[in-house]
Amino acid sequence: MVTTAQTIIISGYYGFRNSGDEAVLKSILTALEEESRQAGITVKPVVLSSDPAWTEKMYGVEAVPRMSLGEVRRAIKNSDGLISGGGSLLQDATSPKSIPYYLAILKLAQWAGKPTFVYAQGIGPVQRKIFYPMIRSVFQRCEYVSVRDKQSAALLGSMKLKSPTVEVVPDPVMGLPLPSDSGQAHKAATELNQDELPTIGVSVRYWDKEHRDLTAIADGLKKLAAGRRVHLRFFPFHLPDDEQASRMVIDLLGDIRGTGSRVSISDQVTDPQQMLLEVSRCSLMIGMRLHSLIYAASHQVPPLGISYDPKIDHFLSRVGSQPVGTAEALDGHKLAVEAMRLLDERNQWIESQGAAIALLKSEARLPAQHIINYLCRKG
Repeated sequence: MVTTAQTIIISGYYGFRNSGDEAVLKSILTALEEESRQAGITVKPVVLSSDPAWTEKMYGVEAVPRMSLGEVRRAIKNSDGLISGGGSLLQDATSPKSIPYYLAILKLAQWAGKPTFVYAQGIGPVQRKIFYPMIRSVFQRCEYVSVRDKQSAALLGSMKLKSPTVEVVPDPVMGLPLPSDSGQAHKAATELNQDELPTIGVSVRYWDKEHRDLTAIADGLKKLAAGRRVHLRFFPFHLPDDEQASRMVIDLLGDIRGTGSRVSISDQVTDPQQMLLEVSRCSLMIGMRLHSLIYAASHQVPPLGISYDPKIDHFLSRVGSQPVGTAEALDGHKLAVEAMRLLDERNQWIESQGAAIALLKSEARLPAQHIINYLCRKG
């Protein structure tokens, strides 16, 4: 029986105020808290963050600077284990520095004799095969490895990872609950949309250097607003870039009030559960950001994804969908047609995917269950 608090370090892309990654952190913290309470033990999380003060204020947990080697080593030394994840940490598409950093954190914990756990990560793309043996070496010393899609598991298999067994689980955010004050916020959201137009969530980001993707999205939204009276509500998931991208699309839309439609933007929302609540009020989510689509699907809002990365395709396939187009090739007319179709068939989509979504929400807690069970056995 574990009688003292178990300190767990959590390593990931935290403290950058990216709503998707912050939602991952909140989901992990929530799952660990609930599973540890059921097991009758106490877990003390310590988060490696780029902004420890902000992380501590947002989540009420201890945090240390992720790039301070001395503080990270001290935190690991005083811990009972380390979680790496979730999110797309081990990939070299955005930077060749990501994989060495996250592997180094795991390695520090392993050198200190601490158990290490990989929590629902999306592995890849890994374009530099020099990283393959590095990933294999570190992962083989982990107590538990879980990934968020079968493609990630297959990539680890191609690296000849022999142990431990890799478990495929949903993204942690599938298990994120609405905030406890959602009733009051629900009333506020209803007052925001007093005209009772169907709310179309829109999540965009910068990707194409010439902004052809954003231009096509604006064209599709303009056609949608001309064909249906809707409320286009933009959700910036990564500040400030996504807010700038959103305002670019809004400018490209022009004045659509003559169609009876309206446009708004969700300003400066950094609390992941508040963002989740707003998304749950939508009738449809048109999204480039992965977690905008996960937020939507987890609360039975049909997702219409625009792919810029295989992770978008992988998630959509799990909820019976496929991208309407890619950031490199998107047709605005098709976007509008598919949006109107999903609005018309929203109830059918919910009915057909309801069981799959419920299963994903349940399975999102599996990594936390494994970690808590391990701590109970070793305690």
